[in-house]
Amino acid sequence: MRKRNKLLAAVMLLSCGFIRAQAPAEIGLISDNDLYTSFKHDRYYTNGIEFYYRWLADTDNGKVAKLIAEVKAGQYMYNPQSVKAENINVHDRPFAGYLFGEVGANTFYKSESVLKLNFQVGIVGKESLAEDLQKGLHHIFHYPKVRGWEYQIPTTVGVQIGAFYSKKILVKQFHEKVDLHLQAKGQAGTIFTGITFGPMMRISFKRPLKPVYESILHGATLSHDKKQGDENREFFFFINPKLNYQVYDATIEGSLFNDDSPVTFPLIPWRFVAETGVMYRKNNWNLSFSFNYQGKELTNNVIQGYYYGRIGIGYLL
Repeated sequence: MRKRNKLLAAVMLLSCGFIRAQAPAEIGLISDNDLYTSFKHDRYYTNGIEFYYRWLADTDNGKVAKLIAEVKAGQYMYNPQSVKAENINVHDRPFAGYLFGEVGANTFYKSESVLKLNFQVGIVGKESLAEDLQKGLHHIFHYPKVRGWEYQIPTTVGVQIGAFYSKKILVKQFHEKVDLHLQAKGQAGTIFTGITFGPMMRISFKRPLKPVYESILHGATLSHDKKQGDENREFFFFINPKLNYQVYDATIEGSLFNDDSPVTFPLIPWRFVAETGVMYRKNNWNLSFSFNYQGKELTNNVIQGYYYGRIGIGYLL
């Protein structure tokens, strides 16, 4: 509890300091849910929510177009194939929740490369409030009563570091409305450890693509320039097939430090994942929707690959 209070105080202090400096800023949320893609399938990674605040920071590096700092808070929720799983023997994935706070720095280079670094603290277990949230939502919307959370992954403290890197591999675009990038993301810590990599393509519907350091793609729309109209518009389709190698996942395997979890499974290390969707920007609004696929992530006779939708909404202050 003390660690979480200290993190909250640090986040508030940083935010207040930059608000006083009147730096351009963005607030927003990202919502993941399998109901965005199917009313039939409600399983595995069943809900995620992130709230973020970004601001434009100063940099004197001649190679850097922008430096954007970020604070984030969120929660992820995981279920077996059925939420009516009072019988422990029908669990094909553990119940688990993860509540976290994050600070990060996002560097956008003039070459259109991107480097993101972040540090995260959080908690898995009843303290994540995932059980309370899901039961409350199911009660409000008259969904089936949730059973089985008593077998969730117990309390595990999360300390994570992460990095993301993207590089434009066709410096001269083969078309002003299409470009191609290679991306890699790694994370290590007491909850998740693994790496994901693959190509990403943008295809603009109408206007020429904006440089990555001016685009909604990785959250780089903040600017000191006050532009309006067509200069502040984007609308493009993207596709991002990836390979994921997962070393450790506490929401599946339980804690690194004990064997108290009543339901655990061994991981399938290599899996295919993919994201495809659209992003739209007009003036102060950043909007996105994507379809996400996740291959089989653990070993048993029942588990399947799954998919979910992601909605992003951001507003430039």
